Amino acid sequence: MGSLIFFLPHRGNKVIRWYTICICIIELLLTTYTFGYHFQLDDPLIQLTENYKWIHFFSFYWRLGIDGISIGPILLTGFITTLATLAARPVTRDSRLFHFLMLAMYSGQIGPFSSQDLLLFFIMWELELIPVYLLLSMWGGKKRLYSATKFILYTAGSSVFLLIGVLGIGLYGSNEPTFNFETSANQSYPVALEILFYIGFFIAFAVKSPIIPLHTWLPDTHGEAHYSTCMLLAGILLKMGAYGLVRINMELFPHAHSIFSPWLIIVGTIQIIYAASTSPGQRNLKKRIAYSSVSHMGFIIIGIGSISDTGLNGAILQIISHGFIGAALFFLAGTSYDRIRLVYLDEMGGMAIAIPKIFTTFSILSMASLALPGMSGFVAELIVFFGILTSQKFLLMTKIVITFVMAIGMILTPIYSLSMLRQMFYGYKLFNAPNSYFFDSGPRELFVSISILLPVIAIGIYPDFVFSLSVEKVEAILSNFFSDSFP
Repeated sequence: MGSLIFFLPHRGNKVIRWYTICICIIELLLTTYTFGYHFQLDDPLIQLTENYKWIHFFSFYWRLGIDGISIGPILLTGFITTLATLAARPVTRDSRLFHFLMLAMYSGQIGPFSSQDLLLFFIMWELELIPVYLLLSMWGGKKRLYSATKFILYTAGSSVFLLIGVLGIGLYGSNEPTFNFETSANQSYPVALEILFYIGFFIAFAVKSPIIPLHTWLPDTHGEAHYSTCMLLAGILLKMGAYGLVRINMELFPHAHSIFSPWLIIVGTIQIIYAASTSPGQRNLKKRIAYSSVSHMGFIIIGIGSISDTGLNGAILQIISHGFIGAALFFLAGTSYDRIRLVYLDEMGGMAIAIPKIFTTFSILSMASLALPGMSGFVAELIVFFGILTSQKFLLMTKIVITFVMAIGMILTPIYSLSMLRQMFYGYKLFNAPNSYFFDSGPRELFVSISILLPVIAIGIYPDFVFSLSVEKVEAILSNFFSDSFP
């Protein structure tokens, strides 16, 4: 359906935009309907499956399915993509190609979350890179070609490790390639080989997440991309790496994950402190928000490394929570740029008087980012804390030290969030500027902001809805794969 965009009128930008939005809404409604009427929450097995022979000569299969871990990111993808398409109204140059790439990116991001075949997972993982590269290189800022090249080198380079791992698993212990995820999950490997597989997949997912020191592509990409593209990057793309760590590294290589989990905890803790300390030094508004994303991804890594049902559920909740909050912050940063044409924080100031509605929504969502109680970020980070404290994997003193360092990171978060608000909205720099250049948030901006804010508050008040999706599958992962892995 996305390819039909090219048959729409050349100058019909409004038609093209609403056609794309309608496709996103229809797919989101169909996914929600299927989930509501056919998905069993208390069943940890794969549901809503498709299994067809794809390439007969090589016995490759088209296998799709959804479980409690994947349904949340899938619904998040449809929701954020719909809003990002609505947010792309200022794009008028090559509108047909832009919206086609948005739909292609939608398909590429849904694919890894629903794939039940390792080869199909890799193909979808790679398919998603092409639209991002084109969106960045064609509709980005002044350094868009540099950022697009850096993005593709990092992500495509790391995908080599993913391909080697997929082929290694598919060819191991069988005369014919077997990429069925269920078969691979029940396969046992020698410890040395399992560790090698784990490291290869970890590198691929660490770049996408991103995990330091493989994160340097993210600030440049966010700094140059159009804000509708940033919404998809922050809301969905980063979550693909975290999802891969759970879906492949945890499920397929439990013993290796048990060995590497202390290092994941250390890396995640360092990432929270490092990114939160680096963010205040960023002059570029979108780069500062990008470093805050890197910091918040540290909580997901810690939750995955805790090897506890509480920690893993907290990590999944943080995936959903930050998907909403990160997308909203980049959208508001973009709408602010549309009005003042400034990107550096030290050139801003006094915007609260000129654009009070944007100031209000930006302030509320910044509070959600710094884990204000009543917001989804607070619940997610608190559950990750409990996951560490209740983990059977680590000694008491180790858990206390980790919790203390994580708490320092949570203290640093308000520093860069509140200083960002102060530099943008307070002071006197823009008071003397001609008022004709400023117009406050319109119906489109308010609709997008409120649409994201409502689930953030709803999850913060009633997080059991998200937990009800994942808790059965999380218990199945831990009981089936880690019962004999604890010391």
